[in-house]
Amino acid sequence: MTIMPIVVTGATGQLGRLTVEALLRRGTPAADIIATGRDTAGIKDLADRGITVRRADFADTDGLAGAFAGADRLLLISASVPVGERVANHRRVIDAAASAGVSLVAYTSTTHADTATTVIGATHGETEAYLRDRGIPSVLLRNGWYLENYTGQLPQILQNGVVVGAAGDGRISAASRADYAEAAAVVLTTEGHTGAVYELGGDESFTLTELAAAISAAAGKQVTYADLPVAGLAEVLAAAGLPAELAEVLADADRGMNRGEMYTGSGDLRRLIGRPPVTLAEALAAALRH
Repeated sequence: MTIMPIVVTGATGQLGRLTVEALLRRGTPAADIIATGRDTAGIKDLADRGITVRRADFADTDGLAGAFAGADRLLLISASVPVGERVANHRRVIDAAASAGVSLVAYTSTTHADTATTVIGATHGETEAYLRDRGIPSVLLRNGWYLENYTGQLPQILQNGVVVGAAGDGRISAASRADYAEAAAVVLTTEGHTGAVYELGGDESFTLTELAAAISAAAGKQVTYADLPVAGLAEVLAAAGLPAELAEVLADADRGMNRGEMYTGSGDLRRLIGRPPVTLAEALAAALRH
């Protein structure tokens, strides 16, 4: 079966950009990729490489119809807007995809979205339910936490000698953005995924205590883990400059981690990409080199 144009939403973001690159590596012709984003100036270079670039604002129903015109498959990367606006935005994208007649919607959800108790998990669960209700052929890419969520904090962690969280002894199956993007590209370019629910994460889970130990080993500097109450973590994050709502959402995510909501032993990511995902140790070593 020939797959016609593939739409990647959020191509201006990190996961979207990596997915476009993964599609190209897998042999998808540039002419069969439609990269979309709110500000297309950030992806002008993709147009220079022969990829169709279209503006797609999740809040603009009419614009979405044009952005998805002629598409066969669509990757809906969950919106990075305030939590309260996410589900409505996702519904507009799903409606536009249905109107465009796409044959498959792949949605980047979160681990255990059907049972997750977190604020973030609830938005994914509602989006998954809407996809089912609309009856659009779909595949759920339940992405776990990003390794980059931790490697991106390395300068501050090493400066302070502490990993701060509220995850207790909860195990986290994190993986790299590039590996999640590779999995998305596989699903978009091969058959047999319709209706699948993939619980995606790294092969080697870790607690935040183990994260601190891994950073200590990689950097040669003692780092410890400070486990705070959820409200205390939100206060620390807000004091560090994060908007109050985002601080509360991230602290709530740690609460979910404590409950095992960011753990999966499925092996789905490894099977989809055909190799072991990048490990925590590998990600730390790469981050410390740069």
